[in-house]
Amino acid sequence: MQQSAVPELAHTHTRPIHWVATATAVAGVMALSSVLQPNPATAAQTAGHQTKTTTRPAAAPGTAGVDFPITCGPVKAVVQKKATGDLDGDGNPETVAVVHCDAPMGTPPDGLYVITRASDGKPRVVATLIAPKTGDTVSDFAVRDGAVTATVLGYSTEDIPRCCPDITDHAKWQWRNGAFVRTTPAGTHSV
Repeated sequence: MQQSAVPELAHTHTRPIHWVATATAVAGVMALSSVLQPNPATAAQTAGHQTKTTTRPAAAPGTAGVDFPITCGPVKAVVQKKATGDLDGDGNPETVAVVHCDAPMGTPPDGLYVITRASDGKPRVVATLIAPKTGDTVSDFAVRDGAVTATVLGYSTEDIPRCCPDITDHAKWQWRNGAFVRTTPAGTHSV
């Protein structure tokens, strides 16, 4: 075995003080990096020193605590289905809800409501697309491309039992000139 020409160096052996110093340095770097963060990345390029500030749309309003225009007597109103989307083009989503009375039996009629946020941030009903007094039920609906589409089941006469709707209607609502306008999508038929 050949002997080293250089005597052993004392600093090449690790001691507990080295580990303490290393741990302290790493903790300091981590603490400093959590305070000093870079600006968030954006997909848009900026010109010169100008930066583009974007605001995120507000979350879609919920249905809890909303006073729906439906009279249920001793039972409560329940939200059967809901969907969200930007219906008026303002960049903030609205919520569309199918609501009916929580009747112990039978098929209670549905109401179809549009909910938005009031200036105080609380959700409120801004439009009734289907009123419960029509006696109709909503079997399927969606919010897509700024429109509400629904399959509405109804009755041709008062003699038809409320369990068995005999009319199927396909409807579409879009926001136009400050109101929701109902149209019938192309290719729909009543049964």
